Amino acid sequence: MKFIKNIQNSIEYNSEHNVLCVNNVFYSYNDFATEIKKIRYAIANTIESTEKLIGLVTNDDIQTYASIIALWLEGKAYVPVNPEVPLDRNLQVFNSTQTQYVIDSSKESVYNNHIVISPLNLTESYPDLNPKKIEGEDLAYILFTSGTTGQPKGVPITFNNVQALVNAIDEEPTFNLNNTDRCLQMFELTFDFSVVTYLFPILAGSCMYTIPKGVIKYFYIFKLIKEKELTVLTMVPSIINYLRPYFHEINEESVRYCSFGGGALHTDIAKEWSNCLPNCKIFNYYGPTEFTVYSGFYPYHKETHTKSYNGIIAIGKPQKDTLYLVVDDSNKEVPIGATGELCLGGPQITPGYWKNEERNKLSFFSREENGEQIRYYKTGDLCIKDEEGDFLYVGRADFQVKIRGYRVELSEIEYHAKAKSEKKVNMVAVDIYNKLGNAEIGLAIESNPFDTTQIFEYMKSKMPNYMIPMHVEFIEVFPHSINGKIDRKALKKHFNIS
Repeated sequence: MKFIKNIQNSIEYNSEHNVLCVNNVFYSYNDFATEIKKIRYAIANTIESTEKLIGLVTNDDIQTYASIIALWLEGKAYVPVNPEVPLDRNLQVFNSTQTQYVIDSSKESVYNNHIVISPLNLTESYPDLNPKKIEGEDLAYILFTSGTTGQPKGVPITFNNVQALVNAIDEEPTFNLNNTDRCLQMFELTFDFSVVTYLFPILAGSCMYTIPKGVIKYFYIFKLIKEKELTVLTMVPSIINYLRPYFHEINEESVRYCSFGGGALHTDIAKEWSNCLPNCKIFNYYGPTEFTVYSGFYPYHKETHTKSYNGIIAIGKPQKDTLYLVVDDSNKEVPIGATGELCLGGPQITPGYWKNEERNKLSFFSREENGEQIRYYKTGDLCIKDEEGDFLYVGRADFQVKIRGYRVELSEIEYHAKAKSEKKVNMVAVDIYNKLGNAEIGLAIESNPFDTTQIFEYMKSKMPNYMIPMHVEFIEVFPHSINGKIDRKALKKHFNIS
């Protein structure tokens, strides 16, 4: 597998360069290689060759990143879980993948029913970084996203999928990292954007700057950009909404590239942010977890490339080997200028949701093009293709929303909210926006006010904190549309947030 071999070459060639800055402590590629070899030795001597899906507790340390590379060198996939998420949810993930082995760099592991490899206690070392022979269809990782029935959805990604992503990014002449770049890595490793923010810096021999758990993320990023003179930023748009009050203090000439994704980038704040980065190229990337992170981008420029729809920057054109198709409810292509659901085809497409054939039938379809069958993923995003071949983002086709860059099914929140409620009443989760323009979750309850403590305690035991509603409104009678459905747009007007 070419990209795995290139990772090995980069680690060995850049041994004296820094690979990571974690909480102001620097680690070299030589340090990285040492950790990889120790973890790889433990994998090779502890885990059976037939075991391919290995749990990974995503701590913010060099051992966790080294574990990913060690697993890949052994031709295995990582199944990441966030240690800050309720244990019950993480166990659901491991049960779904039948994961028996867990790599956990925590001082004490809570995975007592699994075989745990602790990177902190390893002494023996593998002799080299030479990768095993890897089949392209083998899995590289499985990420779990919010599911509609309270069960997280598994999205498996193969080594071929990742190689296709690397090939596509390598084809972009305007984006080239090097071993002097200082790159922001702000994403939790259970979030798909993390793949590009560790993979491409490692391939280039760059240094990644991570965000410690427990800090105020946007403020820590602000400090990193200024104090460490970062050159490459990959962010979700909500972060710059929080940074907006500090824009007058930001004039960072060191930043070469800034990429956005994981949410809508609005025209007004994009222009203000570009003024803070005078030497920077800005890219608005688009792509779901099911299509290996990125599928295409729009090269935003405050004067020459400002294409938008309803105040949201365009998502541009598909990247190398990726096909975009905008369809109607019958999966028939709509004319240029018409709104439809965006579907993605090409070598980055996931093999399908993990053990979920029912969902696969709804989310994937094939059609014949030029004599061959092309498989497409239905994104749930409504888009328009314009006359110049650019794609404009219109909105979601369903009730799936992005909170802090994470994809959230509102129906999952409703599912858990109702599960422990003694009152059998309507509960509807909605996404509402604060004065900074960031999405938050509100829970509307069709009832007179009552104590929701038990409901919220239960939700906190089942879901990560970004899915817990921050606002609750009791409404005596829900508004309904003409066809009898609850009017979610009207519900949102009941929430007054600042």
